[in-house]
Amino acid sequence: MLHSFLQTALADSTAVDSLAVKSRALIETIKDTPANELLRDLGVQALHFGLKLIAALLLFIIGAWLIKIVRRAVKRGLIRKNSEHTLITFTDSFIAVGMWTLLIILSISVLGINTTSLAALLAAGGMAIGMALSGTLQNFAGGIMLLLFKPFRAGDFIDAMGYSGTVSAINIVNTLLVTTDNRVIVIPNGALSNANINNLSANAVRRVDISVDVAYGSDADAVKSALLEIAASCPGVLDSSTPLAAAPFVGLTALKDSSVQFVLRLWVKTADYWPAWFYLNETIYQELPARYGIQFPFPQMDVHLIK
Repeated sequence: MLHSFLQTALADSTAVDSLAVKSRALIETIKDTPANELLRDLGVQALHFGLKLIAALLLFIIGAWLIKIVRRAVKRGLIRKNSEHTLITFTDSFIAVGMWTLLIILSISVLGINTTSLAALLAAGGMAIGMALSGTLQNFAGGIMLLLFKPFRAGDFIDAMGYSGTVSAINIVNTLLVTTDNRVIVIPNGALSNANINNLSANAVRRVDISVDVAYGSDADAVKSALLEIAASCPGVLDSSTPLAAAPFVGLTALKDSSVQFVLRLWVKTADYWPAWFYLNETIYQELPARYGIQFPFPQMDVHLIK
């Protein structure tokens, strides 16, 4: 152990002596060099650094001007395509951060500073952040997909992930739904972008389907005529003159155990769907027995006794 200590001390003293020798040689060189040569070397180095600094400043100014032009052009293009405000804001921020980072690295490299370690540090930091925020990045990617492909917009009534409601906001990582009883549901975009989405507000018109069960023995033509008259009295009912719509239709769909089932189909504007639905159910219940004499059945069973 003593021997190892002595060897280490000797090596350290040798390194110190070597550094001292080099320092003395440098001092002697400076002493032997005339003052005008030192000033000339310093001037040349200062001139080189000044030129690099001017080039870096010019690059920075031109780059900042180009970044401004690119951001403005991209924003105008997205606005022209009626993109969501969230997508416009995110794209603008993403472009700004990426281009400013690249511009700063280029400006530093023009000064003669090695940026390899800085780039490696940024890459390692990005990888660490990505691993820590894997779930958030999945929601982030899902938000980008929803904003790009637009399966729904803010204000649409959708049915997805077991919830139904009006879309109040599409954020970059989640979507907010307001249910019919005024609850706010926050759905992660990662799961929502891979789910089945039923957009009930996508089209301008919707079809209302009402199933009506009547008693056996009812006249089928009388039932059809009554339901068509009730359909014609529904506020907002559309006919075949409206694109994507058709005239009201009634058909017999099933012969059930205790009833004969008819279906009434008519088209209304999407905004009039629920008022039409409630109006038809209430009117059919009130007028079918009282006005047309058509009775609703009750569950029944015929029992035959064999002696």
